Parts: sequence; structure tokens; C-alpha cells
Amino acid sequence: MSSVGIVSPQSHYFDQPIDLACGRTLPAYELVYETYGQLNADASNAVLICHALSGHHHAAGRHHPDDKHPGWWDAYIGPGKPIDTNKFFVVSLNNIGGCHGSTGPTSINPDTGKPWGADFPPLRCRDWVNTQYRLMQLLHIEQWAAVIGGSLGGMQAMRWSLMYPECVRHCVVIASAMKLSTQNIAFNEVARQAILSDPEFHDGHYLEHNTLPKQGLRLARMVGHITYLSEDGMKEKFGRELKTGSLDLGHSDEAEFQIESYLRYQGDSFSTAFDANSYILMTKALDMFDLANDYGDDPVAAFKGALCDYLIVSFTTDWRFSPQRSREIVNAMIAAHKPVSYAEIDANFGHDAFLIPHSRYETVLRNYLQRIVKENEDKSCA
Repeated sequence: MSSVGIVSPQSHYFDQPIDLACGRTLPAYELVYETYGQLNADASNAVLICHALSGHHHAAGRHHPDDKHPGWWDAYIGPGKPIDTNKFFVVSLNNIGGCHGSTGPTSINPDTGKPWGADFPPLRCRDWVNTQYRLMQLLHIEQWAAVIGGSLGGMQAMRWSLMYPECVRHCVVIASAMKLSTQNIAFNEVARQAILSDPEFHDGHYLEHNTLPKQGLRLARMVGHITYLSEDGMKEKFGRELKTGSLDLGHSDEAEFQIESYLRYQGDSFSTAFDANSYILMTKALDMFDLANDYGDDPVAAFKGALCDYLIVSFTTDWRFSPQRSREIVNAMIAAHKPVSYAEIDANFGHDAFLIPHSRYETVLRNYLQRIVKENEDKSCA
């Protein structure tokens, strides 16, 4: 299997205002996106990839020959891979509110000439779906062969199937939920408080002060990263191994565990690569997501209007979005008489498992996507 190779981000400036779920209007916005593969003649092979909390448009390939970091889902997108770019035209974008090129808190507010900062409008999943729909129209796609997403991306995928049911033939929801658990909301609040209490936060207008709340974002990432892993996975990868020092009583060196070093590295890297306001905005969108809220809190009623087939995937050690949450989705779909397939993957990687190569997970995705390929081939032969 090979990579999609060297890819270049594209961007489009949408000059039409868009009404947001919060009641405010964004006068215009820019979306950054990447595409892989070729759109076929009848535009029936398009697949949309929806990213998770800290994700972005760069899902596959590399930006230059010396690029050490391929796209975040490079193991699954490319020629001969489960999302086969010899068969599909894949679209991956950075949502508004993010910090990788699309309009967000670091962008300039046209009313002030300064970065939006904390004044950027709060967002909901439906806002992302609406902007993605406009991108779909720009690309002359009438219907997605599949909308695919993990975690927060899975929430967007489900929202797609309810907001634009005629535009989605298949919906793949990985390690997600119909709404966030109380425990998840609590973890997100701890992470946000770490950022808000950083002296360099400046009420969200740190860019105007030429600074960043690095320490707060560092701690937020460390807390979040712990919840994305599993106890068995951490034990297998790190155990109680020391990086420095000794556990011997009276030893003069202070012991530092490998897991401590790893978390510090993750926190330090994230603190300069991601925007604190975007992190706050994204976690609040996670907290507020409730798929059945508009349907009398009845998830069965929510899925009644869907027209697509579904694949739901969960992972045994994912305690942040546990298999129970995925089974709730499946049970609602079955009760709504919707075609749904479900796979529970035994993996040691916790919530991060949806990003990591795994043979059974790969087989499940490949087989389901091949089914879509066959549908397209049968349609073209009819």
C-alpha cells in the first residue's frame, strides 16, 4: 500500500454570511481543505472526513518530501488502504473555529481589525455541517458516498445524516456518542479551567498581548491525553519505567517516570501548535452536542428521518467514549428500522485507538468501504 504522496492544502473564501446556532451570524469565512483521489464522472464516489477535537484538514499524505509527519489518518486513507483513493474522492477539511487555516479565533475580526480571540462566536456541530455543506456545493457534489468521523467527527457524521439525509448514502461513526457523559463534561471543564487560570490568558485576548497561555494549554492537553489512553495501554507502553533517577530509598537523584516525560512532551508540543481559544470552543461544542435534543430527547425519533446505511465502531478499552455509548446509537437505529452494522474492536489503545493501525479495525473499515465501491460499480453497470 502506498501513500497519496505530496498534497497541498486548498482554501476557499465564502463571502456569504452564515447564521450560527448561537443566534449570531458569521459575515464570511474561509475553509482550508485537502482532497485525495479523483472525483468520478457522476460525482458518486465522494467521501467526507470529519475531524475530531484537535484534528484538521491534513488527513493523509505529506506536504513536502522531507515532511516527517504524514496526515493524521494516513494509515487508513490512500491507494489500497481501507479508504481507497483509487476508488474514492476524499475530502478532509479544517472546521471553522479551528486554528489550522480556517476562520477561527486567531483570524482577524473584520469589525475590530484585531484577532477574534474569545469574541469568536460559540459553535455547534450543526454549524460545521452547514459550512461543510457549502463546501460540498462548491465541489459540485450532490451526495456523499460516505461521511466518516471519529469522536467529535462521528458526532458531525451523525448530524449530517439527520440534517441533510438525502446527501448521505453511508455514515461511518467511530468511537463516538449521541451526547457527552457527565464525566466527559467534567474532564473538559478541568482542561478549560487550566487555560482560563493561566495568567497569560488575558480573557482570551492573549494575541493582542503578544503572548500565549502555554502553561494552561499544556496542562489541558496532559489531562485530555490521559483520558484518551487506557490503563492497559499505558502499562504496556510505559509501565513504571524510569527515564532518570532511581527508586532506591535515599538516592540523591529525583526519579522521573517515562509516563511523566511523555505527558510533558505532549503538553509542550500542543501548547505551541494549537490555539487555546479554539480548544475552549471545541470542547464546549463537544459538551453541548445532544443528537436527540431537537426530537423530544428521543433518539429513535431522531434517526427516523435518516436515509443512509450506518457503520458504528467502538473499542473495548475506550472509557471516554465507551462501547456502551456506541451500542446506544445502534439500538436507537435498530428501533428506528435503519440499516446498521456494528463492530466492537478489542484494542489496548483507549480512545486513541481510532487513529492507530489495527488489523481488525482495518478489516472492518475496508470491508464496509468495499461494499460502497461495489454499489457504485453495480450502479454504473445498470
